Amino acid sequence: MPAQKNTSDIIEAYLRQLLEEAQEIEIKRADLANQFDVVPSQINYVIKTRFTASKGFDVESKRGGGGYIKIVKYQYSARHEFLTALYQKIPANLSSKAAHDIIQLLFDEKVLTEREGNLLLLVITDGIISPFTRATMMKSILNRLDRDDEI
Repeated sequence: MPAQKNTSDIIEAYLRQLLEEAQEIEIKRADLANQFDVVPSQINYVIKTRFTASKGFDVESKRGGGGYIKIVKYQYSARHEFLTALYQKIPANLSSKAAHDIIQLLFDEKVLTEREGNLLLLVITDGIISPFTRATMMKSILNRLDRDDEI
């Protein structure tokens, strides 16, 4: 018997489906909450945790008028643009979770193989590394991946 999805997974899958059809979506928080019979704060939770910059999304929240949320899936015409945009979004201090999300995004976008991604995860998400050092390492990795020659 397949594992039952929780409500957050279902909401995420619904929003991702909408983003497959359009690069940008604008949703009314209250309407989405009513559609899934949840409180609006659960919609906030899903968006805040599953549609982050490190996962390739830009989220804009509009207060008033019913609380609209705009989600944009980054689209890149070239690998260089993708890596440059990602590099610019790396904060000075990078959490282990955000580093994991970035490496997953690099794998999803076929910049890394599964083996390369797993090796990088092993190193960069180690708890002994400071958030500042992790950010520096991630920037170095992105710079190296952006070079034309093979590693």
